[in-house]
Amino acid sequence: MSYKEELLRLTKEIKQRLLLEKAFGIDFVSKYPPKKISSVVNPPKASPAPEEIKEPPAGYLVSESIKKDDREKKLDELGKVASTCIKCRLSESRTKVVFGVGNPFTELMFIGEGPGYDEDQQGEPFVGKAGQLLTKIIEAMKFNRQIVYITNMVKCRPPENRTPRQDEMFICFENYLKWQIEWIKPKIICALGNCAAQFLLNTKESISSLRGRFHDYNAIKLMPTFHPAYLLRNPQDKSKCWHDMKKIMKEMGQG
Repeated sequence: MSYKEELLRLTKEIKQRLLLEKAFGIDFVSKYPPKKISSVVNPPKASPAPEEIKEPPAGYLVSESIKKDDREKKLDELGKVASTCIKCRLSESRTKVVFGVGNPFTELMFIGEGPGYDEDQQGEPFVGKAGQLLTKIIEAMKFNRQIVYITNMVKCRPPENRTPRQDEMFICFENYLKWQIEWIKPKIICALGNCAAQFLLNTKESISSLRGRFHDYNAIKLMPTFHPAYLLRNPQDKSKCWHDMKKIMKEMGQG
């Protein structure tokens, strides 16, 4: 790496840190650097319960104003931080960061795997063919995309749509997804596919084994089900997915 390339990389890292500190209400430069996350780590055995989470990412302070229940503002600010993120290798090939969309006060949150080509181009989750199917599923549940919240385990498209790696998911979870869940406080999370379900539940069980029943995620009910992209390739399993959605509807008083 040349001197100019290294200088550019360091400049981007400094800009990213300043943006993150600004998002969490810091108006001064800390004397000590924040703790770094190793590039290769295993997911935690269990995330702290929402009421036990006191602060955003380690090493950053939070102003009193940002601690208020202004989740829309907090999510917007964190989304701006994510838009310049270079914390993992996925930032090297993305077009746009895909943070999340929907109602920050919703009771139902959908979490998928990662952005595909269409999402990478538009900066919005689930807008391609799989996203169109998810939209139809949500509408069949008597909801719409504006009253739920939709996001992914990773916010940048993995090259060639490969499966996100554990360290990539962990970095994105610790810096972004954990706070999306904590601030939105959904009643139910619908984990779409193996990646989301296995990471959030800290298990290696397949989605076929996990789906069909609620699991506990830090006092939030989590329903694993098939990813819409899988259903496009295996339409015979759409009825199983709908069975899972009806359980969510019943839990939310829509059944």
